[in-house]
Amino acid sequence: MELSLFLSMLGFLWVAAITPGPNNMLLTASGANFGFLRSLPLMIGIMIGMQVMLLLVAFGVGGLLLLYPALHLILKIAGSLYLLWLAWKIGSASYEKLETGDVPLAPMPFWQGGLLQLINPKAWLMALGAVASFSLAGDAYRSSVMAISIGIVTVNIISGAIWLGFGTLIGRILRSRRAWAIFNISMGMLTAACVLLIWH
Repeated sequence: MELSLFLSMLGFLWVAAITPGPNNMLLTASGANFGFLRSLPLMIGIMIGMQVMLLLVAFGVGGLLLLYPALHLILKIAGSLYLLWLAWKIGSASYEKLETGDVPLAPMPFWQGGLLQLINPKAWLMALGAVASFSLAGDAYRSSVMAISIGIVTVNIISGAIWLGFGTLIGRILRSRRAWAIFNISMGMLTAACVLLIWH
């Protein structure tokens, strides 16, 4: 893949990765509730889920969504229900003081981050768009998919760290139980609002 094409692909992927959405709302809420390091497994799960989805799209399974619209509808419904469940978990998270030695309840495990990708229609469409727009035909196909994979990992690490850091900073600023509840409810509502993006 030529450098100019790779940089164009990075720009496309960066916009998709850094803008607010289900992944970033979840990372922000996790960072605020559990801190940066304890939220890293969730970020890794999101990254693994994206890689699995990219491979599925690149090697044909994603094409089924285009051939069978009913599958896309099922994916939208499942994704919406899962996001609403995550929104409820975020909004109802209990107050924790990160500066104490107490161990808070466990953060969301990495598999939940991966699962979110696999039932997120917008993420599927992003992967389809990346493969359709930036993969090369013929013998260069596999190497171009590898380049897309590297690009996705790169933007996910940077954007994930930014949103986790943002959430961690918010978690350290929120000192009162009331402020904490307002933040978690707000993040839960923003996560639930991401359902509208799925149906847009």
